[in-house]
Amino acid sequence: MEVLKRGLVLLMVLLKRGLVLLMVFMVFQRGEGQLFENFYRGTCPNLEMIVKQVVSTKFSQTFVTIPATLRLFFHDCFVEGCDASVMIASPNGDAEKDAQDNLSLAGDGFDTVIKAKQAVEIQCPGIVSCADILALAARDVVVLAGGPSWEVELGRRDGLVSQASKVAGNLPDPEFNLVQLNTIFARNNLTQFDMIALSGAHTLGFSHCNRFSNRLYSFSSSSVVDPSLDPNYAQQLMQACPQNVDSSIAINMDPETPRTFDNVYYQNLVSGKGLFTSDEVLFSDPASQPTVSDFASNPGNFNGAFITAMRKLGRVGVKTGNEGEIRIDCTKFNS
Repeated sequence: MEVLKRGLVLLMVLLKRGLVLLMVFMVFQRGEGQLFENFYRGTCPNLEMIVKQVVSTKFSQTFVTIPATLRLFFHDCFVEGCDASVMIASPNGDAEKDAQDNLSLAGDGFDTVIKAKQAVEIQCPGIVSCADILALAARDVVVLAGGPSWEVELGRRDGLVSQASKVAGNLPDPEFNLVQLNTIFARNNLTQFDMIALSGAHTLGFSHCNRFSNRLYSFSSSSVVDPSLDPNYAQQLMQACPQNVDSSIAINMDPETPRTFDNVYYQNLVSGKGLFTSDEVLFSDPASQPTVSDFASNPGNFNGAFITAMRKLGRVGVKTGNEGEIRIDCTKFNS
């Protein structure tokens, strides 16, 4: 009898340990926010292939697909979390996308996600969230531009709130200093290292002249032109963006390799060719300069940091389980 009791106690201990190990394993598999890779393995096994095909087709039509989709993901995650709330179109013009800070989001990013969702709905109706499709598309455009690939954690639900009033103060400003950048990224559980890595996305895409014209024509009382700008680069910017230029005019953020995802962005910062104050401060501030110098010299280090930061970004404020919904149309709530 005593032997049987001991055997039962030992069995219970082993079962408890096994359960703990299983729970730990599940936590590591799923990551923060209950997201995990292969979330749709049983319900939509061809998901990644479908999205990749749509993104590739869209890219073949216009390069803008790449920076537009990547920027859309960032703007979505920093307001209400990664829940596709930025996709909502309001007849009253008061949704997230209508906020002043989001008016410059290129339509090709929205179009990419909408078309991918339509293609997914044909094979897997009502299964995959717009938020997950945006996360996959953001990865796919980086790869198309020559950047690294990574496994995307999935399982997000689409948000039920999209208000323009919630955007102000939640996105980085092009005039931010390092402390301001760190503060707004820290709110989203992203470190200074993550922030510098994610800033590398500025190796792609373009910006409108009014976002940096103060650096050329009215920087300070002692210097009209921002002295941290390389003089030749400043002249190039002035030629492309004369005073009172049409607000629709835009120029490449990376003057060297604007269509390639690489570490040249950081090399530009070292050379005084950062377009925004918030770019150049990453090199001019002693606290962040070593990381910029490392990324400028070591593309592998940058790629690794970018992958880690993008996976962390993708966990920000996610809705999972019974939260939110799976939108049928990415541009409007189901009800």
